[in-house]
Amino acid sequence: MAAAESRVLSSALRALCAPRAGAVSLSRGAPHRRGAHFAPGGSAGGGRSYRELRELSERAPERFWDSVAKERLLWNKPFEQVADCDMRQGKIRWFLGGQLNVSANCLDVHVARAPERVALLWERDEPGSEVKVTYRELLETTCRLANTLKRHGVRKGDRVAIYMPVSPIAVAAMLACARIGAVHTVVFAGFSAEALAGRIEDAQCKAVITCNQGVRGGRTINLKTTVDTAVKSCPSVRNVFVAHRTECKVPMGPLDIFLEEEMAKESTSCPPEPMESEDMLFMLYTSGSTGKPKGIVHTQAGYLLYAALTHQYVFDYHPGDVFGCVADIGWVTGHSYVVYGPLCNGATTVLFESTPVYPNPGRYWETVQRLGINQFYGAPTAIRLLLKYDENWVKKYDRSSLKTLGSVGEPINREAWEWFYHVVGDGKCPLVDTWWQTETGGVCIAPQPAEDGAEILPAMAMRPFFGIQPTLMDEKGKEIRGNDVSGALCISQTWPGMARTIYGDHQRFVDAYFKPYPGHYFTGDGAYRSKEGYYQITGRMDDVINISGHRLGTAEIEDALDEHPDVPETAVVGIPHDVKGEVPFAFVVLKEVGSSSQSQVIEELKSLVAAKIAKYAVPDHFLVVKRLPKTRSGKIMRRILRKVAMGQSSDLGDISTLDDPSVEFLNSHHQFCIETGCSVPLP
Repeated sequence: MAAAESRVLSSALRALCAPRAGAVSLSRGAPHRRGAHFAPGGSAGGGRSYRELRELSERAPERFWDSVAKERLLWNKPFEQVADCDMRQGKIRWFLGGQLNVSANCLDVHVARAPERVALLWERDEPGSEVKVTYRELLETTCRLANTLKRHGVRKGDRVAIYMPVSPIAVAAMLACARIGAVHTVVFAGFSAEALAGRIEDAQCKAVITCNQGVRGGRTINLKTTVDTAVKSCPSVRNVFVAHRTECKVPMGPLDIFLEEEMAKESTSCPPEPMESEDMLFMLYTSGSTGKPKGIVHTQAGYLLYAALTHQYVFDYHPGDVFGCVADIGWVTGHSYVVYGPLCNGATTVLFESTPVYPNPGRYWETVQRLGINQFYGAPTAIRLLLKYDENWVKKYDRSSLKTLGSVGEPINREAWEWFYHVVGDGKCPLVDTWWQTETGGVCIAPQPAEDGAEILPAMAMRPFFGIQPTLMDEKGKEIRGNDVSGALCISQTWPGMARTIYGDHQRFVDAYFKPYPGHYFTGDGAYRSKEGYYQITGRMDDVINISGHRLGTAEIEDALDEHPDVPETAVVGIPHDVKGEVPFAFVVLKEVGSSSQSQVIEELKSLVAAKIAKYAVPDHFLVVKRLPKTRSGKIMRRILRKVAMGQSSDLGDISTLDDPSVEFLNSHHQFCIETGCSVPLP
């Protein structure tokens, strides 16, 4: 790097960082540095423009992230090398030689300075019954839980499954694992026993932490029953720790331990284990285009740094704000923007246990009024659901505390954006449509940060975050330059928050993300770059459906359907849905001599998917066909299936490569629509 450029970068980073009081020493080794952070503010701090800082992070990424990591995080041992990355091999390593503890960065630092600051605002299912948890209380709970795990044999590197509702004890379970160096894998508490078992078995989890029941939308969910079924096929599990969300008693087996009783015996002090920067922090399972879910691995320092930085800058978080992300902790949004990002920044973060419409469609906005939420981060699915109700459900509540609105999970459509911005935000709050993935660790493209007064266009992610270099590629693997163009969205430079591997299958990691466009991370999404240079996400390019913001591989649904004895073959595609964004549409081939009627088979298929994956994965539509359209090489032509599913069978395009261009698979079919649990024949 030229000396002049080096001086410019050093000056910018010094300006960007402002003093932060309260650095502390932990019992396990002397920390290297903490005591500074990026100065908050829409201008990205330090008097430097967003454009200048972005250019600096692109030209000298290692120097940029070196300075940020030293100033933002508490290190037990300073790192010796900023990065060692090679995208062609899927090798991503940051802050090598450094040691730190994630839970210490999220708890101990803040307890030393402001122990009675509220860390968690648990918005329980029943309105008005919120629970406040201070940083001191959360640290004590985390230490008790960590000591409980240690006493029962959980050690550094062991995997622990967490199958719990959104609650303070679930957050403490995540942080307890981080404190002792165990690797947590949180499984959404709506997944079936079989889906849970598959994840436990793949990760070889030593323990499971769950609750007797969950409570959501006025209903109770029997979580312990699901876990009991799952662990029967998981010999790696030695203990199941059971917390209590309700008063309901549950049967306890030889593996089961009452969590609260064991925690009461433990000390409120547990020394945080020094962890290497590249040690695993957590795994999170996400669906791919193959049937087997993949365990995405995130590591310690890089993930935490990126989650904290994006939390502050994308949402313009300021100290004292109440941050309201209404995602479940079973998804990556809950990891990054309910737990790790906000807590690393010392924020008060909301844990939302309920649904957008319980007990009525005003639930979100009544919660905003009562808790004084400043940043509200939710899914387009929920917004599309709520805009169908009268605006009075919004306007009857005081939303003047809101400063920033955020959208996550899928691209938000224009109608939902306008309603969210004008009705909820009264046209006064910036609305950030964020694009990112489980694999990216945090927000990569969003309207903020930006220069003061910069425009925000409806339904566009717009601007890359610091250190993110989007690239659009054509079908031949060539970069598409210029503006007003569309292509496959790739990222051409590594960043600290990105995933490191797929657990137990690094080659699959390379094949999925780095092989399609060598030297680039392939997101699987398409994007449009506008005339102004802004990015708009156009949707998935692979066989993955985005249902209410949750990615689900079509192959995973097909695997479940294919287990039915009367079903030799199926194909699933995603089609648009007004509320959910996308829903599965299943094409089903039945045996000529089956044991059941078509309507009975459809009901059984619905039950199969619900049992093996989750209820939300059940196809909204079933179409029974004689055969599936295939190329001469045997590949199913999903493009044609999507046309048929969307009622466009008169315009199938080029079908010359079909093994049977007459497309007789469309003949003599019978269509069913699954609505609210019923099978209804359509004309």
